[in-house]
Parts: sequence; structure tokens; C-alpha cells
Amino acid sequence: MQAWQVHQNGEPAEAMRLLEVDRPTPGDGQVLLKVRAANINFPDALMCRGQYQVRPPLPFTPGVEICGETEDGRRVIANPALPHGGFAEYAVADAAALLPAPDALDDAEAAALHIGYQTGWFGLHRRARLEAGETLLVHAAAGGVGSAAVQLGKAAGARVIGVVGGADKAQVARDLGCDVVIDRRAEDVIGAVKEATGGRGADVIYDPVGGEAYTQSTKVVAFEGRIVVVGFASGSIPSPALNHALVKNYGVLGLHWGLYNTKNPKLVLHCHEQLTELAARGAIKPLVSERVPLGEAAAAVQRVADGVTTGRIAVVPTLENGAAA
Repeated sequence: MQAWQVHQNGEPAEAMRLLEVDRPTPGDGQVLLKVRAANINFPDALMCRGQYQVRPPLPFTPGVEICGETEDGRRVIANPALPHGGFAEYAVADAAALLPAPDALDDAEAAALHIGYQTGWFGLHRRARLEAGETLLVHAAAGGVGSAAVQLGKAAGARVIGVVGGADKAQVARDLGCDVVIDRRAEDVIGAVKEATGGRGADVIYDPVGGEAYTQSTKVVAFEGRIVVVGFASGSIPSPALNHALVKNYGVLGLHWGLYNTKNPKLVLHCHEQLTELAARGAIKPLVSERVPLGEAAAAVQRVADGVTTGRIAVVPTLENGAAA
């Protein structure tokens, strides 16, 4: 089969190589899956660079979430068991962790439903306890993680403010349903949020960016607000002055979704059931901005690493080169 492999850490466009390799052999409790679509996540780029908290042994195939097909024809969502990741024609996954792909979503959308939407659901509902009528601020609202949080916030009845970088991404955020969109490249984020909230600030802030975005969050979080920290796409990990949290009685909440797979896997299944229901009634629909063939995966991962994409890019092995839509 064909598979992308990383033999030496580096930038995705340089480190990833498309090779002809043997199909992976499932271990105990694992299944072989034909990859129907693999979603690209920022952690894929970090793993190529050797900067992610999970460091699979070299060589490895990136691709941490897929929509796959079992040998008996079932369409499922899975996190492939590294080092045999999803940017390949076949992958292996733990049988106990397979989730049914929602009928309402196509393969690429189903592949994009898992990590980003699970992270959003746990962050907003389990950690921040977002309530209808509250104001939710989402950084990088047009990105893969942010777009999921925007849709989930709207589905929960929140007023959503989206922060983006650039006019094109601002339009994407509006199309996603943001009530207010702030272009950080053209506007003062702090002033704009205060104006949009009458000076009160946001009740919940969803931050996959870190760095300056986190600093802005501390300036615009409401009394008894909650800042949910889900990642550091900016490359800068903040060192917050915790005495500032006392000034407005706000909370800083960490969210690492992967821990629920080992600490409380039943919650992961419950979350998937909630997401499937939301998808069935059209309340959420993953924004898949591109579908690319397997041969273009490395270039697509590099674009995600460079922060120039919106929504999600899905790698679809059955597409032919030049047929991406």
C-alpha cells in the first residue's frame, strides 16, 4: 500500500515521504481499516517536527483521525494506533475505541468530527459549563478547532464572538454563524470585545492559540468568566500572572481531550452520541475547506502548520491527483 512516512523530524513538506510499504498488521484488540478519509490536525505537523507530547518511533505515518471502513463494511471514526497513522491507504486502530460514523456526514466530514468537536464539546460543556444566553469568545474562529467551537456554542444557545486573522477568515467566521467577528489584523481585539459586550466581557473564552491571544483573553473575560486553554497554535505558551485571576474571579481551565480516552472513556462515547444527534439535525457540520488526494497530503499538512487554512483539510485516498475539490 501507499503511505506517508516520517523518517527524520522536520517541517512536514520535507519530512514526509510517500512510500510503498506493507499493510500494517493489527495487534491484539486491533482492527485493520481501509482509510476513506483522514483529517489533518495541527498535532500532525507537531509530530513531524518532533514537538508533540506524543512522539511515535521513527519511521511513522502521521494522521491522527480518520473515517475508515472495517473488513465487514462498517463505516467508522477512529484514532489510528501510531506509528501506523491515517495518511495511508490502510491503518490500524483499537477495536474498542471505534465509533460509528454519523449517517448525516460524508467521509471527510465524519473524519473531521472527532478530535476537534470532542475537544470543543468537553471544553465548553464539561469544563466551562457554558449556558444558553452567555457570551462565548472563540480565538482562531475560522480554523479547524475554532470552527467546531463556534458551531457548538451556537448550538448551545450562546452569543458567539469570533476572532480571526484576515478578511477571508472573517467571512468564513460569519458564515459559520458568529454573531460578532473581529479581525485581529485590522481591529483592536480588546476594544472590540468590550464594545460588543457593553464593557462586560465574555463569559467563556475558547483559546487554541495561546501567546498574545491568551493575554487578550485576560483583559476581556467577564466577572466569573472561564478561559478554556486547548492549545498553543501560536507557538507561545503563556505564563499567566495568577494574581490577575483574583481581580475578576475568573477561572483558567485546561483541556486535553485525549485524557478522557483513558480516564473516563464512557464520556467519550456519550459525547459522540451528542455530536451525532447535533449533526443529524443540522446544528453542526464540520467545515471541510479542501479534499485532497493522498499524493498531496504533505503539502496540505504544511499549509495547516503555516496557519493559512480555514476549517479542515481532508486527505481522501480514493481521489486522484489533480481531482481535489
